[in-house]
Amino acid sequence: MQITILKSKIHRARVTEVHPDYEGSCAIDSRLLEAAQILEFEQIHVYNVTNGERLVTYAIAARPGTGTISLNGAAAHKAHAEDIVIIAAYAGVSESEARDFHPELVYVNEQNQVIRTGSRISSTVSDR
Repeated sequence: MQITILKSKIHRARVTEVHPDYEGSCAIDSRLLEAAQILEFEQIHVYNVTNGERLVTYAIAARPGTGTISLNGAAAHKAHAEDIVIIAAYAGVSESEARDFHPELVYVNEQNQVIRTGSRISSTVSDR
C-alpha cells in the first residue's frame, strides 16, 4: 500500500509578491527550493498562516538569494505581500519506506533566508 507523507517543508516564509495576472504558480527563491529539495514544477501546498487560506499549485524557481515567495495567477487572490505561509510538498511511499523517511524541513527568517534545517517536527510548541 502507498501512503502520502510530508517530503519537504519551508516553514513560515513571507510572501514577497502577488501577481494575479501572471501565469499561475508560486515562484520561490531557488536556494529555498534546493534546501527543501523541491523541484521546479513540483506540486506544492501553500498554507497561509496569516489568513487560513490553503491552496495547491506548483513551484517555479525564482532568482537565488532574492528571498522571493511570489503567488501568481489565481493563487495571488489567497494572500497578500507580507503574509506568512508554510509551503509543503508530499510524496507517495510504501508504508515500509515511510517508517524510515524523514522530511527536509527548512526554517527561514523574515527575509526568507534559511536559518536552520532539520528532519523532525516537535510534537508540541513547548518541545521547540
